[in-house]
This record gives sequence, C-alpha cells and structure tokens, in this order.
Amino acid sequence: MADTTGTATPETLAVHGEDGVRRRDFINIAAVSFAGVGAVAVVLPLVSQMAPSADVLAESSTEIDVGSIEAGQAIKAVFRKQPLFVRRLTPAEISQADKVDASSLRDPQTLAERTKEGHLDMLVTMGVCTHLGCVPLGAAEGENRGEFGGYFCPCHGSHYDTAARIRKGPAPTNLVVPDYEFTSDTVIRVG
Repeated sequence: MADTTGTATPETLAVHGEDGVRRRDFINIAAVSFAGVGAVAVVLPLVSQMAPSADVLAESSTEIDVGSIEAGQAIKAVFRKQPLFVRRLTPAEISQADKVDASSLRDPQTLAERTKEGHLDMLVTMGVCTHLGCVPLGAAEGENRGEFGGYFCPCHGSHYDTAARIRKGPAPTNLVVPDYEFTSDTVIRVG
C-alpha cells in the first residue's frame, strides 16, 4: 500500500525503518562523541604542558621597596633574569630632562611618559642597552654616566640622559621601561 501523494504513511515508515532516529544515526552520534572525548584526552595534556612552570611564574613579577632610595641614588635589581635599574631623580635631573625638546630625540619621549603620574622622580628601566644588549654603567655610585648624566654603555659608546633616553651612540631606542605599578608609596611591582 503505497501512497500516491508522496507522503509517508505509518505503514511505509514501518517497512522502510524510518521511525525518527535510526540505528545508523545513533551509531554516528556515539562515534563522534567518543572521538570528541578522545581528542580532549589527547589535546588537554599537550596544551597544559605548554603552560609556564612554577619557577617561570615566580619570575614573572618582582616587588621592590624603593622607600630607602635617596634622591640621586639608583639600585640594581633583577627582573626576568635581566638587570633592572631603579633611580630616584634629583630635582636638577628632572629639570635637565624636562628642558630637552622630546621631538629632537631619536626615540622621542618625555620624562612624564617614562614615569608614573605622581612619581616623576622615580625612573624604572631595564638595564640593557638597546643596541646589542650590554649592561650600561651609571646605576652604581662612581660609575661613568656618560655625557648626559644618565647611563653610558661601555661596549659601543651609547650615552643616555637622566631620563634614560638615547642621546648619542648606536643604540636605536631609549632604555626600556617595563610594565610596573606602585602598590604603595614605597613599593613597586614590576611585571
């Protein structure tokens, strides 16, 4: 008893086995689900092994107490296995940096752009010359600070001013200011 109108009747459905979800559909759904669970079981360990280890996470940020740094003094710290310079500028050094027309510099930045608002006297930079990665002098007492009173790279003669901006020599850019924030009036967190 075929229906001549082209619509399926309960008799034709029973004969052809089209009663909603077929057995083949169930097997396909089960196979795809099993493959999905298997893929997650394989991919999850691969992705989690690419996450940074505990020792790397420990070095991802560092806190430095800057309360004991006197005006004109600098300290060296280590951040991500690289030297970090933290200098408290004197009013004369701030004035000297502000007198420079930033547009005349190779890498134009003002002192205000390189420090945090309300802490213009606290300059935080990576202690790595942007030319070939040497450690500039000028952070320790008595070291050569170059022609502009900031930092001097002894490897190839780059001179930085009091705001750690490149003024002379082969370095293409200023000393890098890392991401940092003041967590209190005397403590900064770098990273």
